Amino acid sequence: MNVLVIGSGGREHALAWKIAQSDEVNNLYIAPGNAGTCSVGENVNIDISDFQSIKTVVLKNNINLVVVGPEQPLVDGIVDYFKQDNELKNVKIIGPDKRGAMLEGSKAFAKQFMEKYSIPTASCFTVTVDNFEEGLRYLDAQNPPFVLKADGLAAGKGVLIVNDRDEACTELKEMLSGKFGSASAKVVIETFLKGIEVSVFVLTDGNDYVILPEAKDYKRIGDGDKGLNTGGMGAVTPVPFVTSTFIEKVENRIIKPTINGLKAENIDYKGFIFFGLMNVGGDPYVIEYNVRMGDPETEGVMTCIDSDFAVLLAACAEGNIKKVEFKKSNDVSVTVMLVSGGYPETYRKGMIIKGLDDISPSCFIAHAGTKQNENGDIVTAGGRVIAVTAHGNNIEEARNKAYRNVEKIKFDGVNYRHDIGIDLMKL
Repeated sequence: MNVLVIGSGGREHALAWKIAQSDEVNNLYIAPGNAGTCSVGENVNIDISDFQSIKTVVLKNNINLVVVGPEQPLVDGIVDYFKQDNELKNVKIIGPDKRGAMLEGSKAFAKQFMEKYSIPTASCFTVTVDNFEEGLRYLDAQNPPFVLKADGLAAGKGVLIVNDRDEACTELKEMLSGKFGSASAKVVIETFLKGIEVSVFVLTDGNDYVILPEAKDYKRIGDGDKGLNTGGMGAVTPVPFVTSTFIEKVENRIIKPTINGLKAENIDYKGFIFFGLMNVGGDPYVIEYNVRMGDPETEGVMTCIDSDFAVLLAACAEGNIKKVEFKKSNDVSVTVMLVSGGYPETYRKGMIIKGLDDISPSCFIAHAGTKQNENGDIVTAGGRVIAVTAHGNNIEEARNKAYRNVEKIKFDGVNYRHDIGIDLMKL
């Protein structure tokens, strides 16, 4: 089969890298891809929001399977576009329809969905400019810290955790006034849940599902979870506290009710569901849904799958996921993200990246924000630049391998966390 992966980050590089290993894949295209994805397939330089251009690529290259990496095309209705087009309707595509994508596209919608189908989550209140005073009263009834979430997509930066009540009121007003653009025209105030976060990933054909390796990611820019939130500074897969007892609770209380709820709502969902969970005293609560894989979790998760992922994706799109064997690795992976100096605030681009040829073949290097310049050098092209993933029999072994290779990569302003996985080694 011929496969098209849509996206340009580390997640898409990891997906393409895994798909390329399948004997069933003849040709693999990544649109638009980056300086790393061209090593596993052919990059196609198009705008992922231009569905007509995507259609042209699909038809020209006889694409059989489309895998949508990022959330924006899903929220914008790319799956609906395929289904409504006579020339595309028989092309298999991984991702939910526009209504299903609302699970990520609207925090308020997701909260209403969870409440309707009795899925455990933090209590909340949705605020707009019209009920601002009610929102302030809700804040007064909460204990700090206060959690404020932009309703719409905000590139991973629309969540604020504030300890001071007056500061929370100020932030709420600024969010409603456009701090995150139209994404914060609505703001969800949540009760703070104290525990340890974990990401659980499911691939579902709308009826059945497989649970992929779980991961813990690290959002803060600095060691010890200090500093600003980012798109993710690293990840560990699998997670020590995710025992068979815990995952059974996740299945029965969260995964099954979610998939049953989607069916009850007549939502066509063939794709990934990312459950951002909080482990509160051994019980899972949903912090958020995503309708795609996480980043940088995907970089580690893909390396911990031992079965043919392209075949699994095709079966998912066909509604036959249970007919395909799925196997996980017994290894542990640690992923460390190298970022540009100044990220997640202002940073420079175009820095030449050195040392990539010195990386151990046992490590997986996923390009997140890279491109080739006119001289053929690989240079930085984003805030998050390179993800280094290594394996081991345990977290300590995997992280030691990862950091030995991280130190080989050099570019002006390079920054990374030094403590990925250390907290889990103490559990």
